[in-house]
Amino acid sequence: MNCVTVETANKTYPVLIGENAVQEISTVLAQMPKQPTRLFVIADEAVYALHGDALKRTLPPNIPSDWHMVPAGESAKSFQVFEQCLSAMLEAALDRHSLVIAFGGGACGDLAGFCAASYMRGIPFIQVPTTILAHDSAVGGKTAINHPLGKNMIGAFHQPEAVLYDTSFLPSLSPKETRSGFAEVIKHAFIADEAMLQDILQNVQETADINGAFLETCLQKGIEIKGAIVKEDEKETGVRAFLNFGHTYGHAVEALSGYGKVAHGEAVACGMIFALYASEYKNGLTYDIPSFASWLKGVGYPVEAGLRFSFEEVYQVMTRDKKAYGGTVRFVLLNSIGEPYVTDMTKEELQKIEEHVRKEADQW
Repeated sequence: MNCVTVETANKTYPVLIGENAVQEISTVLAQMPKQPTRLFVIADEAVYALHGDALKRTLPPNIPSDWHMVPAGESAKSFQVFEQCLSAMLEAALDRHSLVIAFGGGACGDLAGFCAASYMRGIPFIQVPTTILAHDSAVGGKTAINHPLGKNMIGAFHQPEAVLYDTSFLPSLSPKETRSGFAEVIKHAFIADEAMLQDILQNVQETADINGAFLETCLQKGIEIKGAIVKEDEKETGVRAFLNFGHTYGHAVEALSGYGKVAHGEAVACGMIFALYASEYKNGLTYDIPSFASWLKGVGYPVEAGLRFSFEEVYQVMTRDKKAYGGTVRFVLLNSIGEPYVTDMTKEELQKIEEHVRKEADQW
C-alpha cells in the first residue's frame, strides 16, 4: 500500500493506492475529528454490480448507511441526476456530520463531490475511485456537473477527507476506459516529468500493456505530480491551470461528440496533439508530434475525432470554456517537455493551427 499526502491551505488528506485499499475505510473514518452520523454512498450502477459487495463488506456496521445508484459515465453529471441525489440525501435525513462516499469513476466522483459540497452548504465526503481516469479527478477537490453548453461548468472546490484508490478494481475496465484514464497519466508526464513520458512511450504499444506494477507506478507518479500542484495552487489561480494541458480543445471534442461517445481521456488525447502543434506554432517547441500522434493511434486512441467537426464548431465550444477570457481562448502550452505555461490564443491563431493539424494528420 502506498500513500500520497495531499496538502491544501485548509485540509491535508491521504491518498491510499494499492490492492485492497478500500479495506482502510474504517480506519479513515475512525481518524476523522468527528465520527460520521450516517454514510451515504453514491454509486455508479455498473460499478455497484461489479464491486458493490466489496465496499459493503468494509463499511463499519456501527454507522448506518444508505446507497443511491446513478447512471454510469458522463450521463451521471446532469442536473436531473444531481437533483435526484439531493432528494435522496434529504429523504435519508443526512445532517451536517453525515458523510458521502463516491463509489465509481471520475464522473461519479465529480457528481458525488458536488452533492456533498452543495448539501447544507457542504458536508464531508470520501472518494473511492474505481477507474484509471479517476486517479486525476478524485484528487484535488474539483467537483462539478455538466451543462449542455459546456463540461464541468457548474461546480465547486470541495476537498475529500481521503481517497482510497483500490487498484484491484482496475482489471474490470474496458479497453476504452483504460485508454481514457491513461491519457491523464500521459498528460501528467508531459507537464512535469520527461523521463516518465519516455517510460510510457517505451512500455506501452497497445492498450493491453497498461496494467500491473507498471500502471500502479504511473498512477502514483501522476498523483504525486497533481498533489504537488494542488498544494501550490488549490483554486486554479496559477500553476494548477497546467493540469488542463490538452483539455481546452479536448473538452470541445468531447462536447461536440456527445458526452460518453468519445471518452474524456480520448478527447484529451486529441487535445494534447492540438496543444503540441500550438506550442510548435507559438514558441517553436521541438518535438516529433506526428510520431506521438501515430503512437497514440497505435494504442487505440481516436486521434482524428476532432477533425470530424469544423473549426467554427470547435471554436464556439472553446469560447464557452471556463478558461476562455476576454475574447481569447486560454491554452496550456509547452516550452519544452516538463515546462508548461498558460497563454491566450486568438481565433486567427487557432484557425491557422487547426489548418496545419489537418494537413499533418496524413502523417499519423
